[in-house]
Amino acid sequence: MTTVLAILIGYLLGSIATSIILGKLLAGVDVREHGSGNAGATNTFRVLGAKIAIFVLLLDALKGVAAVLIARALDVSDTVVVLTGIAVICGHNWPLFFKFRGGKGIATTIGVMLSFAPEPALAAGIVALAILFFSRYVSLAALVFTSLMPLSIYLNDMHIAYFWFALVVALLAIWRHRSNIGRLLAGRESKLGSKKRKQHQLQ
Repeated sequence: MTTVLAILIGYLLGSIATSIILGKLLAGVDVREHGSGNAGATNTFRVLGAKIAIFVLLLDALKGVAAVLIARALDVSDTVVVLTGIAVICGHNWPLFFKFRGGKGIATTIGVMLSFAPEPALAAGIVALAILFFSRYVSLAALVFTSLMPLSIYLNDMHIAYFWFALVVALLAIWRHRSNIGRLLAGRESKLGSKKRKQHQLQ
C-alpha cells in the first residue's frame, strides 16, 4: 500500500504545473499558448520574463525533492523511491490537472537527482552549466546533464536502482527533446536570450 501511495503522491506533486499556475495568476497567460508551447521555466522566461521563470524553476525542482523526501518518510525501498522519482517527472510532463500537457521535466529531474545523488548531480550540473554558458542552448545543457547522470552515478558506486533511474530519465529527456535535437542538428535551435521576449502586463 505504501508503494502505491508513494508513487501516487509523486505523480500528483508533479502534476502541479507551476508555470501554468503562476502564468495565469500573475499575468493571465497560459504559457503553453505562447513561445515554444512548453510548460517549463525556459518558455516561461521567454514569455513572462526572468522573475516568474526563476520561481518556476525553483518550484519545479522542489517538486522533485519533495517527492523523494515523502517516499523516504514512508520508509519504502530504494526501488520504490526511484519509481516515485519517475512518477513526479511524469506528472510534470503529463500533468493530470492540465489535460496532460506539461513540460519536459528537467527542473524536476534536477530536484530528484539532487535528492538521490547530490555529488553526481553537482558534477553533471557543472558540466551542463559550462555548456549553457558557452553555447546558450538550454536544451543542449539539459541533454548533457541527463546523459551524464547514469555515468556519474555508476562511477560513484551507488545502488543499481539509481543507475537505472538515471538511464530511464536520460532516455525520457532525449524523447521529450527530440524536436530540439532536430533543430540543434539543423542549426535552428533558439539560444537563451537571443530573441526578444514577449512581455505580458502583470495583472
